Order: sequence, then C-alpha cells, then structure tokens
Amino acid sequence: MMTYTAWLRVVLPLTVCAAPLLATRASGASGDPRAYSVSQTLHVGGLGGWDYVTFDSEHRLLYVPRSTHTLVIDAASGRTIADIPGQSRNHGVALAPGAGRGFISDGGDASVVIFDLKTFAVLGKVKVQPDADGIIYDPASDRILLVCGDAGVLVPIAPDVDPATGNADPAVDLGGKPEFLAVDGLGRAYVNLEDKDQVAVVDTKSMKVVSHWPTTPGGSPVGMSMDRGHRRLFIGCRKPKTLVVMSADDGKVVASLPIGAGVDATRFDGDAFASCRDGTLSVARETSPGKFEIVQVVKTPVGARTMDIDPATHTLYLPTAEFLPPADAGSRPAAKPDSFMIVVVAPVRG
Repeated sequence: MMTYTAWLRVVLPLTVCAAPLLATRASGASGDPRAYSVSQTLHVGGLGGWDYVTFDSEHRLLYVPRSTHTLVIDAASGRTIADIPGQSRNHGVALAPGAGRGFISDGGDASVVIFDLKTFAVLGKVKVQPDADGIIYDPASDRILLVCGDAGVLVPIAPDVDPATGNADPAVDLGGKPEFLAVDGLGRAYVNLEDKDQVAVVDTKSMKVVSHWPTTPGGSPVGMSMDRGHRRLFIGCRKPKTLVVMSADDGKVVASLPIGAGVDATRFDGDAFASCRDGTLSVARETSPGKFEIVQVVKTPVGARTMDIDPATHTLYLPTAEFLPPADAGSRPAAKPDSFMIVVVAPVRG
C-alpha cells in the first residue's frame, strides 16, 4: 500500500500540472469565461478538527464544527463571532430560519444539539442514533434530516421540537451506511450509501425509502449535492475517484468524471464542484446539452475536503489547516496547532 507521504509526492504534482490544461480547454469548449482561483485565506486558528461547513446566506456566516465546539465565523473577515460549546464529536450544522434554530449533529454523543440563531445559545439536545453525521433542512417536510452512519438510518426532527423533553421522529432504515444527502424541495431526499455504492431515495412526506439506485461506475459515494432546476445529482465517489452526475428522476447516470483523491463534498451553483483531501477542487460544467466535463482543477491546500458556497457571489469556503510531517510512513499528518483556516475560492474577475 502506498504511504500517505508517497501518495502526496505523486498526486499533487499531477493535479497542479493538469489544472492549466483543463482550464484552457474549458474556456474554448464552453464559451463561458468563468474560472476560479483561491482569492484569500481566512486564518481562524483555535482547537479541534473540522468536518462539514455551512454557509448562512442571509447573515453571511459560516458554521464550522470543531470536534467539541462549533465556530460561527463572519465570512467576509474571518472573525469568530460566537463559539457554541457542548459537543463530543460533531460533524455538521443545519439551519431552520423559520424556527430561528440551528442543529448540530454530534456523532460522539448520538445526539443533535439545538441552538438559537440570534444568540447562539444552546437550547438543548435531542437524542438520536449512533454516528450522527450529515444533516440538512428539508423544506418539503419541514424537517431536519439527519443520517446516522453506524445505525444506517435517516432521522427526521421537527424544527420546533422541545429541546428539553422532545424526541426525534421515527427513524427510516436506509439499507446501508449513509454519508451525506440532498433534497429536491418537492418531497424527495437522496442519500449516499457508502458501503452499498448506492443512492437511497426517500419520500420525505411518508418517510419511506422508495428506491435504491447504483452509483456505478462510481463507488464509495460520500459527497452529494443537487441541481434542482435540471434535477441532477452530483455524487462524489472515492473508489474509483469519480464525480457521478445522476438523474434525480430515475437514477440514470448521465456522466462520470475523474476527480482527485479523498473527495468529501460536492456543491452545485451553475457549475458543480468536488473538493478533495489531496488539495484539488474539480469544477465540472455542462459544456453542451447532456455532456459534462471537468473544466478546471483549482489547486487548494491539502486537507480542504469539505466546502459550502455563497450562491450570491459564487464564492466557495473550504476549511483546512497546515500539517506537520506524518509521525510514521503509514499515518496521516496531524494539523499544526492553531493553523486552522478557511480557504476562499472565488470566480476570477476579468
């Protein structure tokens, strides 16, 4: 097995060399001049790891879980404006503005922490099932949807649940180990099943699984996002390293595109993006009807594997840190103390 250090020496030069070629080809193929680059780095520091980042479009805030606490960061300045305590091993944040609440998945505690969106005060928590992970809000069912990896379930939670005594709704058995999910806003949720190489389709009104769709030729699907207008899913797969474009109507795979190693998130905003641990951000575009291409590979710092996007400015925010050399040949490098940062990727202005 290739060591992590050796892998970095092989992979990173290839991705850097590939980026100019892909960007040049994209401009000619699509006629769209939009390209992306790292525009700034917000140095945040502090303790803890990180996982999914959530962008609040209304208030231009970033919610970043840091293992045992969750930072609330001003997206323009990088200034930390609040620090929500009381988690064990957190993963993601979902916002329910109508209820004035936010929800943090805590996999270590098998719970969801509820906080106030104005004061950021913790209101309480709801117990769920083991390995609480990906979490989003579904407007069609008016539910927070949480996936629990080890339990293999989707857990719906009412945004107005009593944070002191309330319970989650009955869990939905997904038939596999879920990682992340997307909703169409019309009553369907799409959940990656990492161990089955499938997408589970859930009717969020009846809260029942209605289909399982294979992600072949992609495998080990983790990242998930959706183009609701054209009803397409963008699925980041690790084995092999592939961005799968899938119809949200029937599960047909429209395209499969090569991406970097260690993908963890995808996002859609006219273009589709796949952020990878190896320090690459792949940009996919529909260059002609039904034809998708990787049009650019943006070089980012190693470890920038998750992201969220500001749809108003088409700006992406990717958390990562600087890393120390690996302790041994078979281990991953540890983050340097106080080096946590948010990498900002924005359209290149002509």
